[in-house]
Amino acid sequence: MEPRARAGKHVGKETFNPKEISALLYAYGDVRDPIPETVRVLDEIVTEFLEGVCFEASRHAQVAGRQKLKFDDFEFALRRNPQYLGKVKAMIEKRQTIKEMRKTFNQDDDALMKDMAARDKDAGNAKPDEDELLDLDDDLDLKDLSAETASRASGAKKRKLGAK
Repeated sequence: MEPRARAGKHVGKETFNPKEISALLYAYGDVRDPIPETVRVLDEIVTEFLEGVCFEASRHAQVAGRQKLKFDDFEFALRRNPQYLGKVKAMIEKRQTIKEMRKTFNQDDDALMKDMAARDKDAGNAKPDEDELLDLDDDLDLKDLSAETASRASGAKKRKLGAK
């Protein structure tokens, strides 16, 4: 669709959430509750801009003989404005970095799960180490435990002092 045909298509309709646009305006120095007309006009401006960029990108893809848009198509559409192009490239790089980190994290997670499953399987065959459990019963109170550890600590200090 030609840009001229798109001009009146979304007039009066809100594309974005008005609360988000109000927050954006406030972040850039406007009042907390802007005039509804300001929100509507900014919505139209942003919608028109995005439609224009997408139209240019789709035109470039069509000339290249593709039906799907690629990042190169958006690079072509934004080639005249290096600020927009730089921001879009930075966002794409961040997205790729996050994607790679998630992939690495998931691989590490899978390896860890397999390792833990193998340990649990081996632990099921072997007798559990009693030192690990510290001879604690479920019925033992925390107060008894803290008193026991406090008496152990004070006894060790006495022995050290007596040894000198």
